[in-house]
Amino acid sequence: MAETKTVRLGKLAGEMSVSASSIAEFLLSKGFEIDAKNPNVKIGETEYNLVVQEFQGDKNAKKEAQQVGQIIKQKKESVTLEGVQFLQKKKTEKESEEIVIKDLSATSSTQQVLESLRSETKQRIAKETEKDQIKKKVEDDKKKVEKPKKEDKNEAPEKVVGTGVKIVSKIDLSAINTKTKPDKKTKKDKDAELAKAKEEPKKTARKTPVKEIEEKKQAAIEPPTEEKNPPAQPEAPKEDFIETKYEKLEGPKILSKIELPVEKKPTPGNANSFDKKGKRKRISKGGSLSAAEISKVGKEERDKAREKFRGNEDRNKRGVKTALTEEEISAKIKETLENLTKSKKTDRSKHKKEKREEIRGRIAGEQEQIEAEKKILKVTEFVSANQLSQMMSVPVNQVISTCMSLGLFVSINQRIDAETIAIVAEEFGFKTEFVSAEVVETINEKDEENTADLELRPPIVTIMGHVDHGKTSLLDYIRKANVVAGEAGGITQHIGSYNVTVEGGKSITFLDTPGHEAFTAMRARGAQITDIVVIVVAADDSVMPQTKEAINHAQAAGVPMIIAINKIDKPGANPNKIREDLAHLNILVEEWGGKYQSQEISAKSGLNVNLLLEKVLLEADMLNLKANPAGRAVGSIIEAKLDKGRGHVADIIVQKGTLRIGDVVIAGSYSGRVKAMTNERGLSVKEAGPSMPVQLLGLSGSPTAGDKFNVMADEREARELANKRLQLQREQGIRTQKHITLDEIGRRLAIGDFKELNVIVKGDVDGSIEALSDSLLKLSTEKIAVNIIHKSVGAISENDVMLASASNAIVIGFQVRPTTNARKLAETEEIDIRLYSIIYQAIDEIKAAMEGMLAPEFEEKVVCNIEIREVFNISKVGTIAGCYVLDGKVSRHTKVRIIRDGIVVHSGGLGSLKRFKDDVKEVAAGYECGLNIDGFNDIKVGDIIEGYDLVEVKAKL
Repeated sequence: MAETKTVRLGKLAGEMSVSASSIAEFLLSKGFEIDAKNPNVKIGETEYNLVVQEFQGDKNAKKEAQQVGQIIKQKKESVTLEGVQFLQKKKTEKESEEIVIKDLSATSSTQQVLESLRSETKQRIAKETEKDQIKKKVEDDKKKVEKPKKEDKNEAPEKVVGTGVKIVSKIDLSAINTKTKPDKKTKKDKDAELAKAKEEPKKTARKTPVKEIEEKKQAAIEPPTEEKNPPAQPEAPKEDFIETKYEKLEGPKILSKIELPVEKKPTPGNANSFDKKGKRKRISKGGSLSAAEISKVGKEERDKAREKFRGNEDRNKRGVKTALTEEEISAKIKETLENLTKSKKTDRSKHKKEKREEIRGRIAGEQEQIEAEKKILKVTEFVSANQLSQMMSVPVNQVISTCMSLGLFVSINQRIDAETIAIVAEEFGFKTEFVSAEVVETINEKDEENTADLELRPPIVTIMGHVDHGKTSLLDYIRKANVVAGEAGGITQHIGSYNVTVEGGKSITFLDTPGHEAFTAMRARGAQITDIVVIVVAADDSVMPQTKEAINHAQAAGVPMIIAINKIDKPGANPNKIREDLAHLNILVEEWGGKYQSQEISAKSGLNVNLLLEKVLLEADMLNLKANPAGRAVGSIIEAKLDKGRGHVADIIVQKGTLRIGDVVIAGSYSGRVKAMTNERGLSVKEAGPSMPVQLLGLSGSPTAGDKFNVMADEREARELANKRLQLQREQGIRTQKHITLDEIGRRLAIGDFKELNVIVKGDVDGSIEALSDSLLKLSTEKIAVNIIHKSVGAISENDVMLASASNAIVIGFQVRPTTNARKLAETEEIDIRLYSIIYQAIDEIKAAMEGMLAPEFEEKVVCNIEIREVFNISKVGTIAGCYVLDGKVSRHTKVRIIRDGIVVHSGGLGSLKRFKDDVKEVAAGYECGLNIDGFNDIKVGDIIEGYDLVEVKAKL
């Protein structure tokens, strides 16, 4: 099933490059209301698609900005690298110049420099290649530095040297000649040259010492010419040249082609010489063509066929192929596999192929399921950050940083609550499944079940139904015992387990569950353990609420049901009415065309009970119940209690394997070694096989009803596992403890008279304690609350009394008694201990005590009506009313209302009440009296005075 994609608001805002408030406003305009202040709120797939469509431009702009930033960064890096290389080059040039300058400064005079240059050039003359390079470099430098001189009109015409070289221009070497002969210069010439150099403008390019040295070298290489005044040559005549403009023609433009039909002579090498498979046909010897022509034609045809086969001719028509999607690839693979499987093979090979495909598909499905389960974390409600990181195989630092991004500062060993675990796991792509500590700390069972070792086991049958419909009486008749006589109040308050051998030697294990509404959890546990459920309904009654609840438990557990209609021998029995009521619940019996078996019985007389047992065995045969008795025992805890002489006793039922005395057992948060086992009649049992109920002695505590028990190989391992479970259970109790908040304090102050009733519950078995505690908690209201401070199995001890004294609580004992020391301490501390044997009596008395703690409520009761017939004004006293009592009786303390024309004018009390001149306490109906109203003088003739009293009424929940 496809799962809906959800994204957190903060993550979506970062992805779209917009603020969370903008997304919230947009979704609000579309009709989706979310909390913009919470970045962890989840966005559904529909909202996600709307946001992507709306803010796609911002997302693309962000991507483009990032790409531009990367390009600029790369350019900056390249520019920086080029700059570094340029600076390094300049640095090397500067160093070389400095070296030359140093060499020049080291010489004593310019004459010595020139002599050294001449000697160097004589050595370079021998190397022809270096000479050419130096010449080329000098010519380039001259072209760049010196400005080209204008040609003189009297220059001689071009000369052609005998070698055939054409003279294009002439270079004046007189200046070079003068520089190359410094020894002929006088002192005056040198001074004139220095002065001329100083007068040159600063704008001219300054020659570097390196260039000067090169020029001097060149001067030394090329000797000056002897010719000082060359003869003038006539100037060549100039011709006017006009360039021809033309447009080159590229030939005719071909728009389309018309192919004319050409008759081809049939040749051995044409297309008809190939068969359907593309192979060439044999050529008969009587062909008219030669062998060379035949081979040439055949080669051309083969090339054409090969090109056609490869699709070269139609390649331009098809265009560029698009990339295939994952769906198209999988469809092609599936089609290919189907074509392979449809090949013509024998039935035997086809069967083997189908079998292999089935096994391969099953293995692939199992692998997919394993991969999916890897992404599901099964954790308790509280795990530490280190444990969570180990489950997800990520560093613990990432888990802590994720918690810090959520505003939570956690340490490596700090335990995290369930909501935070779910958010952190979702960040890393995992899903969470919260289970109990027993599921997390599972036992690795090494015993693998073999189908050959399985044996038939007795069915486990649970009797369920409404209270007082005859469940226990039915079991009494089957067991030939009288359990009802041993139950307080005649109702079952414990879950009992019995093993019965019926006629034919077959055995059945029965579980009897209470029918009272308080024992819902017991009925649910019974439905989970059982194989078959028998619903008992009284024929003289109807389908009651607990009957419906039992049916729902059975349907939720997925176990078959059998309807037993009891008390058919009573005068008012009507089985058809029961069937009709069941039909309204979609429970159709076989008599009415349904699938549920039913049987009319009488548990008192045993009528048709044997037929009911036959239907139970028939249902068990259809289920084919089997178990391996050779492995380690695994089962469930039905009940647990504390016996004064035997210690902690647990009622268990073995579901698989065999339990023996001396085995190491772990059940819930407690462990121990099996010391003794007894059946439901108290007889000692050495071993218990599948579907056998026994009482187990030897556990270190009383486990919770419904816990699983396992047999362990090592006692140390069992003890460590039990301690770990107990630690998780304690921490869960501390974390889930409800503390008072400011809102709760404000609510209590607003009520004014809020009360609390602290209770300590002690019972004989764990199931009864659970049922009683749940029922008491349901009595809480807005004005009074019930707090279960402590609950445990066993007698009332001194610790319980001291706890009640410290917390101002009452102690409730259900079918247990206080010890002698506890009773004396309770009398000293004045602690109220209430003992009960019937659960509904305990609930009723606690409810009455809670009602007594509430403040009484007041109701108005009208006691008299008085008519004002005359009004007297007396100074210093006020207005006196002469009245007549119409009905009832008025007293001095009666509260009154003055009613004028049907409207209440004033409410208050009497100031005085007199008859004649004497003060009186009360005046009865039919008598006259005088009175005045305290603090009110606006009395008129005809007003009615209504007298009333406030009567206390006991408050109820």
